[in-house]
Amino acid sequence: MKKILMIIVLLAFTAVSAHAETLTVTCKNQLNTTRTDEPIVVNIEGMNAVSAIVTADGKEIPCQIDDLNGDSKMDEICFVADFGKKETRVFKVETSSTEPMKTYPARVYAEMLLNNPKEKGKRQTSYISALTVDGDVNPYNLLQHHGPAFESELVAYRIYFDKRQTVDIYGKYNKGLEIKQTQFYPTKEELASGFGDDCLWVGNTLGVGTLRGWDGKAPQMLDKVSHRTERIVARGPIRTVVEVKDEEWDTYNEGKKPVNMITRYTLYAGHRDVEVKTTFAENADDYTFCSGIINVKNSTEYSDKSGLRGCWGTDWPVSEKDSAGHKRETVGLAVSFNKKNFRKELPADKDNYPMLVSPVQSEIKYYIAFCSDNESFGFHTDKDWYKWMQTWKKEIDSPIVVSCK
Repeated sequence: MKKILMIIVLLAFTAVSAHAETLTVTCKNQLNTTRTDEPIVVNIEGMNAVSAIVTADGKEIPCQIDDLNGDSKMDEICFVADFGKKETRVFKVETSSTEPMKTYPARVYAEMLLNNPKEKGKRQTSYISALTVDGDVNPYNLLQHHGPAFESELVAYRIYFDKRQTVDIYGKYNKGLEIKQTQFYPTKEELASGFGDDCLWVGNTLGVGTLRGWDGKAPQMLDKVSHRTERIVARGPIRTVVEVKDEEWDTYNEGKKPVNMITRYTLYAGHRDVEVKTTFAENADDYTFCSGIINVKNSTEYSDKSGLRGCWGTDWPVSEKDSAGHKRETVGLAVSFNKKNFRKELPADKDNYPMLVSPVQSEIKYYIAFCSDNESFGFHTDKDWYKWMQTWKKEIDSPIVVSCK
């Protein structure tokens, strides 16, 4: 009898330890247009899940599970899905506290690399996930591609690890993941075979949606911080999340205290746009910041005067002194700020199309995007790029409505 009771207890314990939960996730497209690879995010905080399987209409959908705050507990499950006009779709999300996460084909990629002197002239192999430095330390040249790089099949970005924290871009000819192979700097052989390359010279400009301080006259870099951290929070296969943390940043807002700021850049499979969310540890709602895009030489401009701004232009992708062996690159750039964060659009100057923004409830949320004229799958005139921007803005303002039970 004791043995039977012990077996029952053990079976009961096994059932508890293998606890699984099933969620029904209902998603509605609010627009009368079809939508592809729309991100769906499910909050699972407190569920003790370590893996998940997502299905719809009997078909399994690749997904990803992430620990976003570094406490070794999973916080979110995400996947992407297609929607017809005004379509409502229902997904089943099954979580497990014991089963390992399945491996799905990668549609995004992210990396950080230390430059190893022993590998000079070769592909670097010293992969890292995070780096923190004192505010007066500049690791820009210690890192391959000068900071974290991340990509989808369509585009690639990098974030400079220095006081600029500029968002820079890498344009592609063909869809696919390239950064693990090229490490942002393709060889002549790779270029000849159709790989992409750095397609924009950003210098000290705003690049694509870089957030800077504002002194009342001009954008100001993040040169006054006590510590700076850049880390890869999630590497895929559905999304990458890259985080930049600035501690005790003197923002150039006269008479105001330094702030502690975290900015997250999230790029989803099938997307050329990046979601950017900046949060402040203290109330910074009466602070003013500057963002926008670089004024590409001879560019045309589009703006809705309410937070959406873009340009289309052609310039060298490197400084003029380094232009030998390069061709001029044509790109379209765009930034779209949440209406509640947008304050004012400033006239274009020789460097930037600047905009003033402020936090609301200590948060600034916006999106950045670009295209390269080299793309075999993208846009090749400013008219087409600006038309895409307008559709993009409508989709941002009308996200997929997600409910769980």
